[in-house]
Amino acid sequence: MSANKIHTILANLPLFKEMGPEELEHIAQGTREIHVSRGEILFQRGDQPHGFYLVVHGQVKLAFSSPQGVEKVVNLVGAGKTFGEAVLFMNNPYPVYSQALMDSLLLHISKSVVFEGIDHHPGFCRKMLAGLSSRLHGLIADVEAYSLLSCSQRVIGYLLQHDADANDSSKELTVNLPASKTVIASRLNISPETFSRVLHDLTAAGLISVKGKDVQIHDIEKLARYGQQ
Repeated sequence: MSANKIHTILANLPLFKEMGPEELEHIAQGTREIHVSRGEILFQRGDQPHGFYLVVHGQVKLAFSSPQGVEKVVNLVGAGKTFGEAVLFMNNPYPVYSQALMDSLLLHISKSVVFEGIDHHPGFCRKMLAGLSSRLHGLIADVEAYSLLSCSQRVIGYLLQHDADANDSSKELTVNLPASKTVIASRLNISPETFSRVLHDLTAAGLISVKGKDVQIHDIEKLARYGQQ
């Protein structure tokens, strides 16, 4: 990837949009391109962070394993999303490991240019804080879902989150599952068997159809109402 391409990608990130050309150029100089193959570990739990990551294309999971070897998926990070910012400010090692779920291209933005951006650009600092606050709200939503929502409601909520760009709440929608059912089930804090059972029940109710990794929602509004029962 050329330096100009990296510069363009960074310039289009909300985090960097208030920065001028010279500041962006400085950040680009502290950014490196990383190619990871499917199944490759990007970093292990306990490694020290030296920056944060942007997924250009592909997908990465963040997870940890219990002493019994059971994996818990914390997040699935797709194209255009970043991860690893929070630990930069804690001076602690990564609490999770990161693994590519498909061949992926990432950018690594170094810790030094992040801290320089915070020191010299209030807009950058505000956006960084906003991003971290958004992650915190996401974690709270996860805890709420795991504590208060049924397994069916979690799966329905996961499917309906892909409706963010839809204007007509009654139209059909096809959701391509971005990872295996086992990985998604772990993300929702349910077993793979439960995830499959919920999909089967929704299919039997005529709300969805499943073909491979494609889940067709026949009526978004009806599925949302079903999830409120």
